[in-house]
Order: sequence, then structure tokens, then C-alpha cells
Amino acid sequence: MIYLDNSATSYPKPQGVRQAVQRAMVEEGANPGRSSYGMCFRTTQALYGVRQQTADFFGAAGPECVAFQPSCTQALNVVLKGCLKPGDHVVASDLEHNAVMRPLEALKARGITCTLARTVPGDNDATLDAFRKALGPKTKLVVCTMASNVFGVRLPVERIAALAHQYGAKVCVDAAQGAGLVPISLEESGIDYLCCAGHKGLYGPMGTGLLVLRRPEEPLATLVEGGTGTQSRSLEMPADPPERYEPGTLNVPGILGLAAGMEFVRRRGAKRLCREELEKLRYLHSRLARMEHVELYTPSPEAPWFVPVLSFNVRGQSSEAVGERLAKAGIAVRCGLHCAPLAHEKFGTLETGTVRVSLSAFTRREDLDALAVQVARMGRKASHGAHGAHGTGE
Repeated sequence: MIYLDNSATSYPKPQGVRQAVQRAMVEEGANPGRSSYGMCFRTTQALYGVRQQTADFFGAAGPECVAFQPSCTQALNVVLKGCLKPGDHVVASDLEHNAVMRPLEALKARGITCTLARTVPGDNDATLDAFRKALGPKTKLVVCTMASNVFGVRLPVERIAALAHQYGAKVCVDAAQGAGLVPISLEESGIDYLCCAGHKGLYGPMGTGLLVLRRPEEPLATLVEGGTGTQSRSLEMPADPPERYEPGTLNVPGILGLAAGMEFVRRRGAKRLCREELEKLRYLHSRLARMEHVELYTPSPEAPWFVPVLSFNVRGQSSEAVGERLAKAGIAVRCGLHCAPLAHEKFGTLETGTVRVSLSAFTRREDLDALAVQVARMGRKASHGAHGAHGTGE
């Protein structure tokens, strides 16, 4: 199988990730922080090491800033529902995933309002101006994606953070499509809450996510309450992170696998990974751009405006039908609305969806050649069916 659905979850995982998960099942099999026997102590120490590694990776103040989560979605919910109170105002971008928009929709019932700022791909000044116009005296939080999961468009999150702080607002960034491809430092960027998926560009197992805090001394209201292994006499959640945001038993094998994934990215370098994947994606873009039956929605993806995600459609065919044909040819892509109707509405694809191609460190140029050949055949077949003549191909 040729796997081109890495924005959903990266595959294959690096060998070190697979080995770390297997090793954790044998050597770190105890519930961390609950007892003092040997294996429990080793497991607790191993998780502390991952916290320190994560803090270093994302430029956070220390391991207490790192809260393990089961997903980026839950990390976002922790921030949105823990930060906002009735009467507060939120600014979000018009490219947000449902992991942001659905919690915000639910929060409307609590008297929380939201304004969408119009992003202008390729013009960060215009994007920043739109955020400036959306901010107001009641704005408590600005939440935005680091990059669109549908079209790969990057947002100037550091400039947005600086602007928001001028208005006294906190900043939450959904880095599901940026972590592992874009170097991130919370101290340098000013991002207050960084939410990451562990299983995408960080190459960890599914069921892993991160909430990284810039200022851990400013606690959020809790989303879920339960046992933490600490302060058990109290019926209230601990006041201090990370335990405050980690009720229940942690996914130790997944977290240790995530640590190995972050080490894989650290050794390769996020900038290098992004550069190499964008180079391959530009190659695919150039091939698809020569096919008259293919519709592209963004220019050739260049840094720093894009991450390696590309959407297209075959004219006259639904995105799902194209995806099914590619699957029969052994090529895995993602089709439809990608849980991001806002982005599709912005690009005029809400009714059709798109065929999404997303790369990883393991994607080869030959994989993209195979995709291009199959898409070219779709044009020739459609042309034969309609006119009985040869299609345009490439």
C-alpha cells in the first residue's frame, strides 16, 4: 500500500517507536505514581523523562508544563472549557478544525461568543489585520490552527500571539498539523497553550496528545476529574499541573512511543523534514497542474506558507469516488470534508469535499508518481466516456 494519509495519522511509525511501545509493555508495565515498588518507580521516572524531553522540544519552562492527553482534541477542550467563562469573547480563524469549532459551538450555551477572523493565504499582514479587527475588550482567548489540515496553509501564529497579548488575551494554538514540521518554542513565540496530536507529525502511536503550557502557575478549570495518585485525601483535583489535567491512568506505552517519535523528529530536524516533504509535494503539484481534468486550490506549496498537505479534485467526479478508485489501486488518501467544513467553505469545496494528499518522512517520489499515473488515467477514461476521444492525460 502507498500511504498518503499522514495528516490523519502517520504511517508507518519509525522502528524506534514500535520498539519503545513493545519495551514499555514489558519493562514499564506498572501504574505510574501510585506505588513505590521497583517497576512503578521506573515507570514514573520514564514518564518524567518524557515530560522533560517534551518541554525541551517545545521550548517550555519545564516538565511541569507538559500534560499528557489522549488526543489533541481533548487538549483543546481542556483549554477552551477551562479558560472561558460566561460573557467571554473568543477569536478563531476561518480555517479551524471541528476540534475547535464544536467545543466553541457548545460553549455558546454558556454565553460565550466567537468571531472568525478571515485568513489571507500568502499575505500575513492581511491575516493579522483581520485578527486585529476581530479582537475586542471582552476577548479572553484567541485560538487558531498552526496549519490547515485540508489545504496546508500556515498561519503566522507568532505574530497573532503578540497581537493578542496587546489586547490582554491568551493564545491557544492547534498544532495538530504543525508539530514535528514547524519548530516551536513557547517562550519565543508567546503561545500560551499548545495542543498537539502525538500520532501525526510527531510519529507517536494513536491515542496520544499533548497540552503544553507556557505559564503553568495560571491553572485552568478542570474538564475531567478523578484519581491522580497524589493528594488522595482531597476530593478536589490538584491545583498544580500536570496532575491537574491528567485524571486516571495514563497511556504509558503510547507516551513512551511518542517520546521515541519526538526523538526521531529531533534527529532528522523539523525544518529538514518539512523542507524535504514540501519539495516532494511541489513535484506532485506540478504533475497534477498539467492535467486539465484536475482542479487545484492552492499554488505550489512553498515554505513558510504551507505544510506538506495538498487538496485536489477530479472534475466531474466526487472526491469519494476518486478516493475509492485510488484505494483499489493500492493508494491511501483521505476524501470528503476532513472534519473541517470551515476550510472547505472558505475554498468553495463544501459541497464536493476534496481529495487530500499528506506526506511523511517515509513518502517516496515514486509513490507520488504512482498517484499521478492513476489520476491521469481518470482523465483519459472520462474523456473516452464523454467524447470517444483520447483524454488530455498530462
